[in-house]
Amino acid sequence: MLASWWFNNLLTIIKGYNQLSLLELKEGSDLRGNIEEALKAADRAADLTRQLLAFGRRQVMEMKIFDLNEILQNMNKMLTRILGEDIEVKNIFAENLGRVKVDQGQMEQVVLNLVVNARDAMPNGGKLIIETANVELDEVYARNHIAVKPGRYVMLSVTDTGRGMTPEIRDRVFEPFFTTKEKGKGTGLGLSTVYGIVKQSGGNIWVYSEPGHGTTFKIYLPRVDQPLEILQENGVNGEVPRGNETVLVVEDEESVLKITVRILEKQGYTAFGVSRWDEALKLFKQKKEKIHLVLVDVVLPEMNGPKLVEKLREIRQGFKVIYMSGYTEDTVVLNGALEKGATFLQKPFTFGGLAKKVRKVLDS
Repeated sequence: MLASWWFNNLLTIIKGYNQLSLLELKEGSDLRGNIEEALKAADRAADLTRQLLAFGRRQVMEMKIFDLNEILQNMNKMLTRILGEDIEVKNIFAENLGRVKVDQGQMEQVVLNLVVNARDAMPNGGKLIIETANVELDEVYARNHIAVKPGRYVMLSVTDTGRGMTPEIRDRVFEPFFTTKEKGKGTGLGLSTVYGIVKQSGGNIWVYSEPGHGTTFKIYLPRVDQPLEILQENGVNGEVPRGNETVLVVEDEESVLKITVRILEKQGYTAFGVSRWDEALKLFKQKKEKIHLVLVDVVLPEMNGPKLVEKLREIRQGFKVIYMSGYTEDTVVLNGALEKGATFLQKPFTFGGLAKKVRKVLDS
């Protein structure tokens, strides 16, 4: 846990300064290529950290109510591009599909990983079937499947007509770092990431496969009856949002504080950065009518972020709050550090990720 906090803080600093440098360099500069390669390496390191946290079920997840069909339809064009022309895609989506409580981004990652895995199993082309259904798992099924509770579920299955797997490979397919791909072609974390996200979402996943007869992954997610959330469009938006509001940043890691303030100022905000809770209180009192947003680390010396926000609200209500941390969910969620419905920004964050989160919260 401590290692992930330290590593995520370090990656936030590396990515932030590299992205700032890219913005200030002219097109054609000899240095652009060097910085872009450094950013790619940082991204790979961040991805590896996220995958390991996902397998260990320690990711911070923004759980909301969705129709799984909408998430899949939203991904359709992207998946078609990834698979290529030699793989036929067939979608079989159930009507009146039940709702599930998931993290949209994490569920998109699950689908993407399964589809990429299927593509790699069909090097000469084939057929991919993505199916959803409402299912009822009874006592008999639960007794024969470890960790399954009887009840109503939404099933998502991904089936390919590829090479299939031997029983020995199938039994190890969710193990972290286990891969049948040649060196340099994969980390062995794709399916273990899928497993971790599904389990953390309260679901279960099973794999059915035989050599020469393809593979089916079946995911079962508990059905819920709460109202639907608004689906966010996937894809990368090249325009990074700007603003002119005032933001108070409270972060005890000096380098992270500096890069966060610089990014906000670059996007037009007035940003004040402090490293201690008492400094934050003092500044807030001085500028109490001007602070629109407080961006605060969850874990601070002597007083944590949520407690500090409570004290700030004793001075004045009405400001927005974003909590950030490099710690895992065990610390910030399971231990009750965050209030219900709090907005969270996971470290390491990017230039664009920070700017979009700030704009979204201020506009909410």
